[in-house]
Amino acid sequence: MILCIDIGNTNIKYGVFDGEKLVASFRIATQRNLTADEYGIKVQNLLESASLKLDNINGIIMSSVIPQLNYTMEHMCEQYLGIKPIAVAPGLKTGINIKVDNAKEVGADRIVNSVAAYKKYGGDRPVICIDFGTATTLNVITEKGELIGGVIAPGIKGSLDSLVNGTAKLPNIELELPGKVICKDTITNMQAGLLYGFAGLVEYLVKKTKKELGAKQCVVVATGGLGELIAAEAKCIDYSDRMLTLEGLKMLYEINS
Repeated sequence: MILCIDIGNTNIKYGVFDGEKLVASFRIATQRNLTADEYGIKVQNLLESASLKLDNINGIIMSSVIPQLNYTMEHMCEQYLGIKPIAVAPGLKTGINIKVDNAKEVGADRIVNSVAAYKKYGGDRPVICIDFGTATTLNVITEKGELIGGVIAPGIKGSLDSLVNGTAKLPNIELELPGKVICKDTITNMQAGLLYGFAGLVEYLVKKTKKELGAKQCVVVATGGLGELIAAEAKCIDYSDRMLTLEGLKMLYEINS
């Protein structure tokens, strides 16, 4: 079985694949001050909750956008699972061509998502992959498998935090679609502004991207924790895939093992 680890700014996602099947997945809050032992115990407990054991794992791959956690997680993998993980880093075979000004600047999460989106949904036409995470990232992959760039925008939760922390009376809210734009209370007013606003932003960015590509036929894929909410409103989105990053990690493991 293969353990895939995606270290994000807000959450760490774990996925266990048995062949092609994702048999377990977990999400925990990212904590920069935890030790390798503390992460090791968490992983052991998570696996046991799915009736799995540490010795069921025979391969590990990880991506990270938090460099200070890389050593901690690598040490945890070696100490608790006896395996040195494959890291998504410059020099790793990806199966796509990264054609930007400086490939080293492209985040590991964007590379993983681009690989998965291209291999799963593209091939004969360009793919636009949008990740609604801590930041909202849009990646463009051509039909030839070239990652040619994209967009980095604020994340939905970060925008909510800015709205709440920058005002005296606005409350923290659950992010869910209110069902209409003209709302009659503060909470639904905020929900509408954030979610419908982001849906409109996505529609605009996709339209502009298609125009710059000169391609009418593109596949648009959403992922990330809030991707399903935006996909319900942004009609330009063809697929919503919460497990895209974990599947991309598994694909990269297979290419590099």
